Amino acid sequence: MAEVGRHHAERTKRAPTKLGIVGAGSVGSSLAYAALIRNSADQIALFDRHAAKVKAEVLDLAHGTPYTGTTQVSGGTDLDQLAGSDVVVVTAGAKQHPGQSRLELAGANTALLRGLMPQLVACAPDAIFLVITNPADVLTVVVQRYAALPPNRVFSTGTVLDSSRLQWMLARAAGVAVASVHAMIVGEHGDSQFPLWSGARIGPVAAREWAPAGRAKFRPEELDDIAAAVRGAAARVIAGKGATNYAIGLSAARVVEAVLKDEHAVLPVSSTLSGYHGLSGIALSVPTVVGAEGILRVVDTPMDDQEIALLHRSAGALRDTLRSMKST
Repeated sequence: MAEVGRHHAERTKRAPTKLGIVGAGSVGSSLAYAALIRNSADQIALFDRHAAKVKAEVLDLAHGTPYTGTTQVSGGTDLDQLAGSDVVVVTAGAKQHPGQSRLELAGANTALLRGLMPQLVACAPDAIFLVITNPADVLTVVVQRYAALPPNRVFSTGTVLDSSRLQWMLARAAGVAVASVHAMIVGEHGDSQFPLWSGARIGPVAAREWAPAGRAKFRPEELDDIAAAVRGAAARVIAGKGATNYAIGLSAARVVEAVLKDEHAVLPVSSTLSGYHGLSGIALSVPTVVGAEGILRVVDTPMDDQEIALLHRSAGALRDTLRSMKST
């Protein structure tokens, strides 16, 4: 009984966790809803410049709390709402339109974050900063620069969402439960992303060797089609409803939980790399250990020659964008 009492005391002494969200638009509010349903944090605070919008989102979320856990929801137009946040997720920025690439958003959203980041750091100086605003890889480097924080404390959701799309599509093609698929998209959160097929597994079987019931193993063309469908998934959703919000909200909540619960979870988030397969100074998604200090370790992941070439191609696309932004 004494042991039970000690563990109870330890739980009650635990400091409440706080998730701050910048932007109460479709992505920010979807993240807040996902975090509320999943009990990702003890407190959720939304900040947005549009008073009526953020007030309405907070009320709508709060009205559902009798059916969730004990999470408290607050928000407003004052940055002080985010004070004491353990994680601050940046969702504010120009919206991606049909036919527009994520990289085309870079200029407008860089201008926004240049002024905002120093204020956010002053308000929540101990927070881990998670970037969702697109193009997330480019803005991860930009945000780290403007925030003057070490690389472990600034990263983006990267290809966490793209990887979940891959897992869902591969599970359907294989005829198995999604939980049985272990596969990641790496590289840019955009057009140059690619699956790490060399490490992908369906149960204990390599994805390239999996044979769906009643037929031969996957042909390379079939896997290529799945990868192409993943790359085009966001565009299809945006064409139909104007934005992607639910799945990215869930994906970001998953990353937030890895930080707040110090999980040491391996996730394909995007952080500024240093000497990773010969790449430095750019942010790309690769398997990464995530915990309370943010990026704990970038995993030295084995890749075949084709995958290394694709990683460098992805890096080149992002490096060109960063270079063009410095020259403007």
